[in-house]
Amino acid sequence: MKQTGLFPLFEAWQESYGAFTYSIKDKERISNYIKNQKEHHKHEGFDEEYKRLLSEHKIDFDEKFLL
Repeated sequence: MKQTGLFPLFEAWQESYGAFTYSIKDKERISNYIKNQKEHHKHEGFDEEYKRLLSEHKIDFDEKFLL
């Protein structure tokens, strides 16, 4: 994300990331989510959120490959 220059104010707070494709009309909402992600994960852990997003997007997964 930092390399593309699309999010010049983004400051990483973790080593790796996952991404889902959304419409450009959602750019501001997604940008705000990213900016507040550290606070968000105090309420919903990464593992729980990742599994929820996979399920919401109807992506099949095997939990043994997620950890």
